[in-house]
Amino acid sequence: MAAGLYLATPKAVTSLPERAELIATLADRRAALVREDEAAGAKDRARQLRDHIRAYVLPRVQALESPLLVVLLGPTGAGKSTLMNTLARATVSRTGILRPTTREAVLLATDADAATLRRGALAGIGAGQIMRAPATTASAGLAIVDAPDLDSVERANRVIADALVEAADLGIFVTSATRYADKVPFDVVQRIAARGLPLLIVVNRMPAEGSEQRVVLEDLRRVLKDTALRGIDDARVQMVGVAEGRLDPSGERLEAEAAAPVLQRVDELARDRERRLALARRALEGALAGLGPLLSSVAGDVEHAAAEAEVLRSITTKSYDAELAALFDELRGGTFLRTEVLRHWESYVKADQITRFFSRGLGRIRGTIVAVFRGMPEAPVGVVEKEVTSDVVAVAVSRATEAARRVASEWSSREGPAAQLGRDHTLWSASPDLAARIQPRLHDWVGSIATDVQARGAGKRDLAFGVSLGVNALAVAAMVGVFAHTAGVTGTELGIVAATGFLNQKLLQAIFGEAAMREMIANARERLEALLREEFSIERSRYERLTADPIELRTLAEELRSSTAPLAA
Repeated sequence: MAAGLYLATPKAVTSLPERAELIATLADRRAALVREDEAAGAKDRARQLRDHIRAYVLPRVQALESPLLVVLLGPTGAGKSTLMNTLARATVSRTGILRPTTREAVLLATDADAATLRRGALAGIGAGQIMRAPATTASAGLAIVDAPDLDSVERANRVIADALVEAADLGIFVTSATRYADKVPFDVVQRIAARGLPLLIVVNRMPAEGSEQRVVLEDLRRVLKDTALRGIDDARVQMVGVAEGRLDPSGERLEAEAAAPVLQRVDELARDRERRLALARRALEGALAGLGPLLSSVAGDVEHAAAEAEVLRSITTKSYDAELAALFDELRGGTFLRTEVLRHWESYVKADQITRFFSRGLGRIRGTIVAVFRGMPEAPVGVVEKEVTSDVVAVAVSRATEAARRVASEWSSREGPAAQLGRDHTLWSASPDLAARIQPRLHDWVGSIATDVQARGAGKRDLAFGVSLGVNALAVAAMVGVFAHTAGVTGTELGIVAATGFLNQKLLQAIFGEAAMREMIANARERLEALLREEFSIERSRYERLTADPIELRTLAEELRSSTAPLAA
């Protein structure tokens, strides 16, 4: 993915559905950028964000007018099933200390509402984990679920209950006068607060005396005072106390009077579609706001991944830049050229005919130049080109291998990259096909020099192209000049490289002139270095592909953090 693809200013979010869609897109992008070597916690948070927004938030967005989902939550023996039967005005959920169906929730809804919920808010919960209650007393537009015990010893129960917390539009938390301060129920309340779920609290088994009931409720408010709970009307959370033993004759339901405040609130929602819709919107708002801590954590994970990617890419860039610079120094100095190759070319340019040509000068022999070159030995064009380019390939591969070794050595000290290096041993050296890639490109490079020679000699055909040297020989001479251009230093001072370079540049200078010769060699060297720079970039990309783009990651982190900003007007 191209760097900077996400750098444009994001569109202002003006509605909750837009915000949900934005967060879903960000969650998908994060999930796509998770790398195998990231920490398990970061992977889990990325998956959790994506799954949560897809399974719970978007279905609610896409069906705000779906049935309002009321979920009864609480610990074992708190009286959820009794309250469920009371709200249903029928025995739909068996009561008792232990649930008879430990892995199932009980859903009271009309057939149409149940079908809608199964496609939407409850789609993430297995069909076998929700039992339908008889729909005879259900109200259209309102569904009630008796959730499994939140402190159940059965992990499956806790998973279903947690999923229902995420799917619900209204939570009714059922506890008792003796258990409201227990750690497990209190932790559940904290999750409900973080989720932003509107809540009503029912405290069962209260003392009979009103004064004692007030003491219990005041103490419960003290316990919950630092918890950001939201009431049905976004005001103070309503608490309803139910005295011990206030059951109707069936023993399965509360007396209507004892449960009157709860029945009244639920009945109001059942009758009033606009109130249901408003509460559903508030539940969605709470669900999105409740994602804040997770979004912040995921953004932190992304920033950490960006920092790690920057370190790894910096290691790679420094290693390859250093070896490429060393390669250029080696090529410019000609020290990599084998002596036998230099001797081979030097013996040609030192031929008697060329020596005389140098000594007499072009101006003095303009009319007899063809005769001067007639009988010259044939230039060893093919041999010298092959040997010199092979030497360039060898030194390039050597430098690329050293760069790879340096990168792999530094990466191997880091846990994630070390695992990647262990899976691909070719990362410890240059690519196996590097030599095969460079060789034909060098042949084309020599061809480009020949094209330059031909273009520069077009106006001097009687001097250059009518002679025995020809375009190919002059191209090879220019190629040798790229690696052995002495800039006036004599061979006596610098040895075989300078000696060959001195004669070679005299030949080119005599044919083209000093300025044109220097420009031709400089251009040829520039094209060669561009070629090698590109090949080293390809080599470096083997490691960059193993890291995410830091720019993309930092952009994503910023967008994750800003996704819960206030809605635009």
